[in-house]
Amino acid sequence: MQKGHSAVVTGLGAWLPPRVVGNDELAQRLDTSDEWIRSRTGIRERRIADPDTSTVDMAVHAGGNALRSAGSDVVDALVLATSTADQLCPASAPQVASGLGLSGIAALDVNAVCSGFVYALATAGGLIAAGTADRVLVIGADVFSRLCDPQDRGTLPIFGDGAGAVVLRRGSADEPGAIGPFDLHSDGELADLLIVPAGGAKQRESADPHDYFLTMQGTTVFRHACARMAESARTVLDRAGLEVGDVDRFVGHQANLRILQATAKQLGLPQDRVVANIGHAGNTSAASIPLALADACDDGSLQPGHRVLMAAFGAGLTWGSTLLSWPDVKPG
Repeated sequence: MQKGHSAVVTGLGAWLPPRVVGNDELAQRLDTSDEWIRSRTGIRERRIADPDTSTVDMAVHAGGNALRSAGSDVVDALVLATSTADQLCPASAPQVASGLGLSGIAALDVNAVCSGFVYALATAGGLIAAGTADRVLVIGADVFSRLCDPQDRGTLPIFGDGAGAVVLRRGSADEPGAIGPFDLHSDGELADLLIVPAGGAKQRESADPHDYFLTMQGTTVFRHACARMAESARTVLDRAGLEVGDVDRFVGHQANLRILQATAKQLGLPQDRVVANIGHAGNTSAASIPLALADACDDGSLQPGHRVLMAAFGAGLTWGSTLLSWPDVKPG
């Protein structure tokens, strides 16, 4: 993005459902245990949305908090990263905008699953760089627990629900909070590694109820996630003219604690620079990076001036990364 037309973080918001589901509760109905889940994922509990709480509801909560953090509810566009839209049609973003009292602004969904927030940041940055918008609200929100088979110990313990958001404003590339450069990729030939087969336009119905739930080839996904995030992170650092040692905090998609640790190891990053909140939030898909940023701000591990490397990997396959120097912003 050209100087004078960069997207700059000016607000941060997060929201988690109040219901906490611990590993012991899952172990009562699955062939699993707290030790099994923790040792493989790093997760001890997750938040699960009530049946009457939708993706739009969560996005409105997080978006409102981000607008309060920014000190203004004036935005020109809203980009919602989600793979659990309330309906197949229409998109959920216009309903989120309406719920926030922002009717009339541009609003669109971005579905890159767990990479969605990074993709949405790039989309919002493009709107700002093109002069289409001066301020953009970017939200990641997913109720991924509803895509999990209630009897599948391979997926159900991993996912939680939540929403996180940032407000971006037009600014200069050399000021705190400026986002970029970006590095984005996909590989549709590997779509079957993480997929919900039925319910879309290709396969509207299925005699097998399991086709409506997420299937995941975990071992293969683990390998690809670590390699792709590390590769993308190196690329974005090269584009920025930075070294791994310049990174103060690595905020990766919170898919699995072992994935975060392995990616940092591949990059040569010390583990104490890895931001992880998966222990209490689980994998919240497109919401995971902004939720992790909010938690790190709250506990003081993320401070103004920290160079932050963000990377994500998700179904599609999709992956990508970006950078920013953290501004003096607190969660709303």
